[in-house]
Amino acid sequence: MPSTVSRRSRSTRRYQHFCPAARALETIGERWSLLIVRDLLAGPRRFSDLRRSLTAITPKWLSARLRTLEADGIVTRDVTGEREVRYRLTPKGEALEPVFDALLVWGMDYALGSPRHGEAIHPGRAIDATVRYLNRRRVRAARRVVWVILFGEDRSYTIRFDGARWSRQRGAAPADVTVQTSPPEWVKFLSADPKGRRRWLRQQRAAGTRQRLDELMTSFGVLQQTLRSREPGSQRAAMAKN
Repeated sequence: MPSTVSRRSRSTRRYQHFCPAARALETIGERWSLLIVRDLLAGPRRFSDLRRSLTAITPKWLSARLRTLEADGIVTRDVTGEREVRYRLTPKGEALEPVFDALLVWGMDYALGSPRHGEAIHPGRAIDATVRYLNRRRVRAARRVVWVILFGEDRSYTIRFDGARWSRQRGAAPADVTVQTSPPEWVKFLSADPKGRRRWLRQQRAAGTRQRLDELMTSFGVLQQTLRSREPGSQRAAMAKN
């Protein structure tokens, strides 16, 4: 029998518009749904994995959202021989990846801002967002690069550009640049101006030649331009020109 939460959500999420966008939002637009999809884009997860990653969601709401996503054919479950349940995306769910990427880029361009007090910043998610942004914005380095970001507590990530696409992997590798930092400080680096980035790199123990460090700083020029364009003064100047 469906839970009260599930019945209520299904009865209130109809827009009564014959429109593909409305139908899509009826399917995936509820709170937490896209964030569950985000986490499952990285691979199958247990219920406890999702709870730990989503932090603020209650077990009741997570159960309800997973049931709804299963009913809509976006998520399915696999049961191992030890009766361990893992949730994964169906092909229909995997087709949401470009939708999520577009939302991520829009969020970084127009809605990100500084971390709020008490807001959790997951290191792997911060790196994944960085790589997705670089690929979506088609940022291209002049040559192949390898960056290693060390967040401490044995949490390290390698970001690569192979000449065509950016990618990331867990763990460290031989790198052009190695940076020791924290997730909140990494976010500060992304939103800083060039002078601020140089100062940041000195403070965060970055290892690499000056040329390689410059590559790291300039690769995020697109993000910096969009952040500057959101400043009130920049918006007023743009309106004055028009």
